[in-house]
Amino acid sequence: MTQITLVLPFALPPPELAADLIRAMQAPALAALLARSTCTTLAHDDTLRALPHEAWLAKQLGLSPQGHSAFACAAMRGMLLDPGQASWFIVNPAHIDIARSHLSISDIRHLHIEDGHARALFDTARPLFDEVGKTLVYGDASTWFMRADGWETLQTASPDAAVGLNLTDWLPTGASAVDFRKLQNEVQMLWFEHPANVERESRGLAAINSFWPWGLSGPGVTMPPTPIFATSSVPAWLAAMATSPSVALPNPFTGGGGADSMLVCGDLSAAAIAADWADWLVHMARFEKTLFAPALAALRQGHAGQLKLVVSNRHSHKEFITSKWAQHAFWRSPSLDRLLP
Repeated sequence: MTQITLVLPFALPPPELAADLIRAMQAPALAALLARSTCTTLAHDDTLRALPHEAWLAKQLGLSPQGHSAFACAAMRGMLLDPGQASWFIVNPAHIDIARSHLSISDIRHLHIEDGHARALFDTARPLFDEVGKTLVYGDASTWFMRADGWETLQTASPDAAVGLNLTDWLPTGASAVDFRKLQNEVQMLWFEHPANVERESRGLAAINSFWPWGLSGPGVTMPPTPIFATSSVPAWLAAMATSPSVALPNPFTGGGGADSMLVCGDLSAAAIAADWADWLVHMARFEKTLFAPALAALRQGHAGQLKLVVSNRHSHKEFITSKWAQHAFWRSPSLDRLLP
């Protein structure tokens, strides 16, 4: 039985706004899918220092049974880089905002780092990493990798888990945290008034004034053979792990390919992180046309045997499973109430 899995980070409204957002939504197809499905509220361990959908993906992709964000080596392989027998971190060039009372990290999606600027900053910083035995490897403008030798116990958080919050609670911790901060400070001094940052600021863009390590994984962490896996509007590290580019994905809603498929759509993330709920509603309306209505039609027409919908917010996530036969339960009126806490 062919199964379509749609993973939609931040499609679950925050509890305090859920009722108002649901009233504003016009999503009859989603309402039918939710009302005529089995619903499971999934447990999330906040000590993982990752968002619920990140932990879910780590488990589903076979990277960490506990849900740790062990994405680095899989992302490297997706970018045609060889992790060898070492452990690695993902490193994101970042902008740290310095307020009067706290620090915060900006949403990496909004940094718009050009390859030329990223490579210039990378080349400037790499000798410092080499000096402390931490090889730095370039993936793309927003995604680098740092060899973790000796820092495997460094406890880190995903940038999306930390964004917009008091950074004091999210900084790396552990026995090697002091050594990390020393390296971070030295890199920050090199990047201060770096020509790439001067040019960025002249264009009204934020300076790249720090870097954020996370996603530690060891050499034995590999993705097992997976169903068709595609992504849309997600960070580069996750897009690199896809087994099929979204543009080449057989249309799961018409039965194309005849195999199970999973699609991760990150279109809601930037709006939710910025608390721009008007934009969030715009994206949900687009999902109604491009995802929910076609998925409902596919079930009713027998092109798909089962649909799994995984929705999440910053602190929790839910899983809905429905089928052609479940959609025949016409006594269950379409409703979005299952998105309520």
